[in-house]
Amino acid sequence: MNVFKRSLDLVLRPLVLALFVLLIVLVVWQVFTRLVLDNPSAWTEEAARYVFIWLSLIGIAIATGEKADVAITFLVEKTPLLAQRFLESLAYVSTMIFVGVVMVVGGSALVHLTWSQRNPILPVNAGVLYLALPVSGVLLLMYLAYHLLRAWRRDYAGVAPQDPAEEVEL
Repeated sequence: MNVFKRSLDLVLRPLVLALFVLLIVLVVWQVFTRLVLDNPSAWTEEAARYVFIWLSLIGIAIATGEKADVAITFLVEKTPLLAQRFLESLAYVSTMIFVGVVMVVGGSALVHLTWSQRNPILPVNAGVLYLALPVSGVLLLMYLAYHLLRAWRRDYAGVAPQDPAEEVEL
């Protein structure tokens, strides 16, 4: 289980880094052609949009894998260990249902509907953009299943209280 997660991380992290570098290059080129050459490149804006969406959705999956997603644990921290397991499992299962229905099933339907639509600017079809939904949905499901299984292992330590030094001041 841990080997699979580490392998997935080893593939996704460089992919996200490459997408981020590509996004920076596209945006810098767009700004350069617009402001310096006074002849904006039409395709870079559209390509940057595609890359940004893929980057964001895969990045969300990675953040979920690292448990760096948003969680409100104030009340959960104060419950007994068994209740923490139950509440954490409830959160994972409900998120898995949402991701499965909306991102995987709904996203797949959207990909099917848009796959034949040509993009007037880029040499890819519109379905490539929407393919990010089911792909990231499957990645999210894998990470959520990993965390769900870990919540029921013997060495489960519960939800650790947040270190006051890490709290964000508003």
